[in-house]
Amino acid sequence: MPLLKLEDTYLHKGKRRALVALLREKGIRNERVLQAINTLPRHFFFDSALISHAYEDKAFPIGEGQTISQPYTVAFQTELLEIKEGDRVLEIGTGSGYQGSILHLLGAEVFTIEYQRKLFEGTQRFLNRLGIKMHLFYGDGTGGLPSYAPYDKIIVTAGAPVVPEALVAQLKVGGILVIPVGDRRRQTMLRLTKKANGKVTREEFDGFAFVPLLGKDGWG
Repeated sequence: MPLLKLEDTYLHKGKRRALVALLREKGIRNERVLQAINTLPRHFFFDSALISHAYEDKAFPIGEGQTISQPYTVAFQTELLEIKEGDRVLEIGTGSGYQGSILHLLGAEVFTIEYQRKLFEGTQRFLNRLGIKMHLFYGDGTGGLPSYAPYDKIIVTAGAPVVPEALVAQLKVGGILVIPVGDRRRQTMLRLTKKANGKVTREEFDGFAFVPLLGKDGWG
């Protein structure tokens, strides 16, 4: 996890503004999402060796075979979630904590679960230092967190072979699940919306490349 001092300079802020302008050019339209990305220093979530790359629109390794997602991917998934103030959101794949922190800035109550223990422990310490308040858990995210269900929104930040049934079951009526589904190399972003009759509508969006979702209903 990050080794740098938490300093946010004019240079960093200028790079964030440029990143936001790029995301807008690439089709992100939700101004609340763009403002959250402009507010949150992405370089805080980087090891010092990679800090110069923090505002590139690319994914970078964070250890344990995981990555911090490309900013466009974070913005795209967040936009699909249609976050409202006070939403209870379940995040599968805490990673660096960056995606969950964006959700937090949008006013969501975030429940997040991480499969890799070392990553979980490091991110937990870092978010406490940063003052970001989320409910962090260690375990198999493919089963969700039924004790805290139902959720208004669920986001999966790793590539899944299928949509885990447990996650759909933990959605509220009217709730949204955003998840990349495909093979280990390429996935299609899905948005599932749970209807009052128990049925689920499915929308398909762009192709992405995520690290594999691990766990019982993931890639093992």
